Amino acid sequence: MSTLITNDVAEFAAALPPMTSVAGLDFGDKTIGVAISDRLRTVATPTDTIRRKKFTLDAEALLKLLTSREVSGIILGLPRNMDGTEGPRCQKTRAFARNLGQLTDLPITFWDERLSSVAADRAMLEADMSRAKRAAKIDQVAASVILQGALDRLRNL
Repeated sequence: MSTLITNDVAEFAAALPPMTSVAGLDFGDKTIGVAISDRLRTVATPTDTIRRKKFTLDAEALLKLLTSREVSGIILGLPRNMDGTEGPRCQKTRAFARNLGQLTDLPITFWDERLSSVAADRAMLEADMSRAKRAAKIDQVAASVILQGALDRLRNL
């Protein structure tokens, strides 16, 4: 399997079949937030939160979900530092992408996720969600913020 893993969103877009949805992932130490687009790639919908156990189980749960939703590509939030540099969290995210790439032929790209959790939390506060409900949904809503940013960029290519 030779998976395309790229920083170039245009290269990623070129690898996607038309009229297929893509997934946005908010990869964290404890969870993976998942959002999935519609087939026109205009709207990101928060979908699921996978509780992390170990890589093989996490990847299996993720790929099962993506297959069931007929996803054709993965956009992985890249947690850069505020000054744009990449720290240990970016290295973990890139390692996850490389390992996942060994198990799937779905193309993978990265999207700068600085402040996605802040934006997600703000949106849920505006929706008057309880603290408990926000805590349960923050990762998938952050994934949808990541995915929506990438979808907006894809539309302007």
